[in-house]
Amino acid sequence: MHIRRPPITDRRVRFALVGCGRIANNHFEAIKQHAERCELTDICDVDSAALHAAQQKTGAHGHESLGALLAHSKADCVVLTTPSGLHPQQAAEAARAGKDVMPEKPMATRWTDGLAMVKACDEAGARLFVVKQNRRNRTLQLLKQAVSEGRFGRIYMVNVNVFWTRPQSYYDSAEWRGTWEYDGGAFMNQASHYVDLLDWICGPVESVMAYTGTLARNIEVEDTGVAALKWRNGAMGTINVTMLTYPKNLEGSITILGEKGSVRIGGVAVNEIQNWTFDRPHEMDAQLADASYQTTSVYGFGHPLYYDNVIKSLRGEAQPETDGREGLKSLELLIAMYMSARDGRRVNLPLAY
Repeated sequence: MHIRRPPITDRRVRFALVGCGRIANNHFEAIKQHAERCELTDICDVDSAALHAAQQKTGAHGHESLGALLAHSKADCVVLTTPSGLHPQQAAEAARAGKDVMPEKPMATRWTDGLAMVKACDEAGARLFVVKQNRRNRTLQLLKQAVSEGRFGRIYMVNVNVFWTRPQSYYDSAEWRGTWEYDGGAFMNQASHYVDLLDWICGPVESVMAYTGTLARNIEVEDTGVAALKWRNGAMGTINVTMLTYPKNLEGSITILGEKGSVRIGGVAVNEIQNWTFDRPHEMDAQLADASYQTTSVYGFGHPLYYDNVIKSLRGEAQPETDGREGLKSLELLIAMYMSARDGRRVNLPLAY
């Protein structure tokens, strides 16, 4: 792959952001935290009120269309915080305009669209970063390290729970929410970071069987789903997701049981180490007391840490932690779950390219 732009070493990295909705504020704050190394130069939204509010907040130059932004912006990287179904087309457009691209999760709502995004960025010589900020949480970094260093021995079982609440008013707040085309359901949208953990921490999944249902919300997509998984290393597990928890968000957790260790990371968004037991001590155990944290939001505090890696990548100081191909891994698993639920069968991975 040919990257046409040299590392940015003589000035701040410039970001442009498209889509000034709910998650955009996390990006504004992250960029502000790295103000010595980066700046937000341009923003875009088709909703003039949202655009005006974001302009007031950030001081960035406003545009009413992506085309206008790309025609006038000197940004190095375009951040896509638009409805997920729009990402593939917008990413290709930005890449062809000579920009690197950073879509929020999920990178796309269709498998073929995800593949097309990676191909378009490759052909344009653009970097594709996929936002997976939860990987940067201290709790999950420790868990990843424990798995990587073999502390569990053989892993037997992995369980992930996402018991959250999204009222009807949440889905009614924008026309694209709760649609297949632009949003995806509880698995695809709200739980996508948790689906990402299944592969990132525990390795490639061999097969999946899933059920999904729309039990209470007036939406196209599922508000509840369960899946049983088998990993290539022999481990088995489940992921259980619902947006119907009464009366508020209750739990976002991952539990790993192995021959030499048992760990449960829970809280409302994998922010508390609730059990950490291994057959022998390790120097990483000294970090346990500082790893858990309080969170006021299920988004956690990973965005500034994620931006740190992107900025370093654009400055030539690091490799991207989650590029387009890494992003495809969780999209592939999500699509396999939906295929299984739709067809009532086990789906084997990898999917056909």
